[in-house]
Amino acid sequence: MKKAFIVVDMSNDFVDDNGGLTAGKAAQEIVKNVIKTIKEYDDKNDIIVFAMDSHSENDKHFELWPKHNVKGTWGSELYGELNVWYQDNKGKENVIFLEKSEYDAFYKTELAGILKKNDVDEVQIAGVCTDICVFNTVYGAYKEGFKTIVDKNTVATFTDNQEVFLNQMNAIYKTEIIG
Repeated sequence: MKKAFIVVDMSNDFVDDNGGLTAGKAAQEIVKNVIKTIKEYDDKNDIIVFAMDSHSENDKHFELWPKHNVKGTWGSELYGELNVWYQDNKGKENVIFLEKSEYDAFYKTELAGILKKNDVDEVQIAGVCTDICVFNTVYGAYKEGFKTIVDKNTVATFTDNQEVFLNQMNAIYKTEIIG
């Protein structure tokens, strides 16, 4: 069985100070830990998924949130060193870029099928925002039957709900919280 590392929404719009819906410094501080974990998974040839919000210019989503991750814009690109790593490794079979339209990376995407085809039974989820897209992707993984892990040093949010949602992941979905 293989493992997968799912990196959620680590785009310029969510991480950079000038992003449309940024978690700012909190998100920037986890980048080195996310890259370290990516390299550990890559060394074992495990699956690495970059699950990224992807919206059209006039997406109804923007009635709820400021404009972010519009397809083809700077804001929708992976942030900083994550983009460098991805560009250097995107041709590998174990590296996947997945566009998503909702908070849960499993919702109306091929993610569950890709992971099951690769005999994955455990997923570690990282990225932003802990209490929105990370939390919902943990739910999606749980719903699809995957064991879930979250390293608190690889998730961030722009609210003060970090610990509450880590505790909820553990209590509701039996997510193993490490770090």
